[in-house]
Amino acid sequence: MGKNMRIRLRNLKFEDYISLRESMMKAYPDMENAIWREDHIRRLLELFPEGQLCVTVNGRVVAAALSIIVDYDLFGDEHNYRQITGNYTFSTHDAEGDVLYGIDVFVHPEYRGLRLGRRLYEARKELCERLNLKSIVAGGRIPNYAKYADKLKPREYIEKVRLKEIYDPTLSFQLSNDFHVLKVMRGYLEGDTSSLEYATLIEWNNIYYDQRPKIAGRANDVVRLGLVQWQMRPFRGLQSLYDQVEFFVDAVSSYKADFCLFPELFNAPLLAEFNDQDEARAMRSLAKYTERLRDKFVDFAISYNVNIITGSMPWIDGDHLKNVGYLCRRDGTWEKFEKVHITPNEVQYWGMLGGDEVRVFDTDCGKVGALICYDVEFPELARLMALQGMQILFVPFLTDTQNGYMRVRRCAQARAIENECYVAIAGSVGNLPKVENMDIQFAQSAVFTPSDFAFPTNGVKSEATPNTEMTLIVDVDRDLLKELNAHGAVRNLRDRRTDLYGLELRKGPLKERGNGQRKRKEKGQAPMSRSGRSTG
Repeated sequence: MGKNMRIRLRNLKFEDYISLRESMMKAYPDMENAIWREDHIRRLLELFPEGQLCVTVNGRVVAAALSIIVDYDLFGDEHNYRQITGNYTFSTHDAEGDVLYGIDVFVHPEYRGLRLGRRLYEARKELCERLNLKSIVAGGRIPNYAKYADKLKPREYIEKVRLKEIYDPTLSFQLSNDFHVLKVMRGYLEGDTSSLEYATLIEWNNIYYDQRPKIAGRANDVVRLGLVQWQMRPFRGLQSLYDQVEFFVDAVSSYKADFCLFPELFNAPLLAEFNDQDEARAMRSLAKYTERLRDKFVDFAISYNVNIITGSMPWIDGDHLKNVGYLCRRDGTWEKFEKVHITPNEVQYWGMLGGDEVRVFDTDCGKVGALICYDVEFPELARLMALQGMQILFVPFLTDTQNGYMRVRRCAQARAIENECYVAIAGSVGNLPKVENMDIQFAQSAVFTPSDFAFPTNGVKSEATPNTEMTLIVDVDRDLLKELNAHGAVRNLRDRRTDLYGLELRKGPLKERGNGQRKRKEKGQAPMSRSGRSTG
C-alpha cells in the first residue's frame, strides 16, 4: 500500500469539501444526518481554522477531525450533540474557552489500516497543549452496542470494552489513545441507531495546562529517537523477519518516537536460505528481498507514524553489488543512501562496490544524514553533510569484535563534536552459527552529543546495555545545537580556516565545495542547492 502514496497531515481548507464529503459518505453509510454541508464546513473554518484537521493521500482528504473551543462550565456534563454545537451553527465556539471539544473524527474505510485516526488524535493533543486548554472532551458513539443491548446495560458494555472483552471500533480506539470515560450520555446524537443514541462522554487531560503556553506555530525542536539493538537469530522466512521488524517499529512508535533506526545488514539471517552458494552469490541472492523489505518499511512508517532508517541491505545496481539503506518517511515518501567506503572484508567475501552518493535528507524533524558503519570513520563525509545543515546523523553498523565496535564508537563521537550534531549508532548482537562470514556480533547502541556545558560531560546522551537485544529511546534538542553554534565555548564549524583549506565533493548529490555556501553568501551570490545548481 505504501507505493506511490503521499500522506500529509494538515489543516482543512474549504477547497477540500468535495473529497471530504466523499469520505464522510463512505465513513457514515447509514447516517445521512452525519454528513456536513458546505455551509457547516465554511463556518467552522471561519470560526476556528486551526481546529479543523485532515489527512490527505495524494491530495485527497481521506480522514478528518473537526473541533471547537467551548467554555465548558456553560454546558457541564449534561448536554447533547445539538446543544454543544449550537444546533449545528457552532455559535457555542468561544476562543476564550477552556476545553477543546471534538465534534467529529472519521476515516475513509479503505484507509483504516494506516492508523490515520491516531495521527489526528495526536495532532489534536498538540493543539490542546499549544493553546493551553484544560482538556479535550467529546461525546463518543458506541456503534457496536446495539448488538449487546439485550444482554448488557451501557455501563456494563463500556466496562467490557475497557477490559478488551468486547471490541468497539470507536470506544476501543479512544481508550487506546489515553481518553477516559466520564459518564454515559443518553439521547446524545439523534439518529445514531447502532449506538441506540447512547454515547460516552470522554476526556483527555492536558497535563501542561496552566503552565507557560507554547508559542503558536512553533515547531517542536525536541526530537525523539528510537534505536533498535537487533538480535541476530534464525528466521523461518521473509514473513518471520517482517513480524520481528514490525514488533520493534510498534514498540518504538508506542513511545511517540520521531525516528526508528535499524542496524546494518539486519536481514543477514536470511542468508541461511542460500547456504548452498558461496558468500558472494549468497549476498547477491539476499539482495532480491531488498525492494520488498523497503516497501514493507514504507508501509510501517505510514502505519506507525514514525520515520524509519532501515539500516542497510544488499542491493544490485546493474552488475554491481552495493550496501544501501533507506529513509522511509511517515508521509509515505522514501529516499536511498549508499555505503561509500567498503571494508576489505566486504570486498573479499562479497565483492561489494562503494556508492557515490553523499546525501542530506529533509524530514519533518529537520535535516538528517546517514552513514553506514565504516563510512563514519571518514570525517569528510559527515563534514560535507554538516555544511548542508545536517543536525542528526544516523549510523547503522555491524561489528563482530569489540575493537571493531570501538572504531565506530570513537569516530561517531568525534563526528558529533566536530560537526556540532547528534550521532545515533545502532548495531546487532547475537550469533548466526549457520551463516558463513556472519557468525558473531558485538554492539552497544548509543546517542552521542557535542561536548559543551549544555550536553552530558562525556558526550554520551544515552547508551544501551552491551550485547543485549533492546530498544533505546532518547530525546535530543535541536535548539541546543543552535545555541552551541552561536555561543559555544568553542565553535568548530564557525572557526574553520576556509582561507587556508577547503573540502570538495567531486561527484554526487552534494557536489560542491565544502565552503561554497559561505563564499557565495559573502559575495552576495545565490546559495547552492544539494544538486549543485544555483537557486534563486
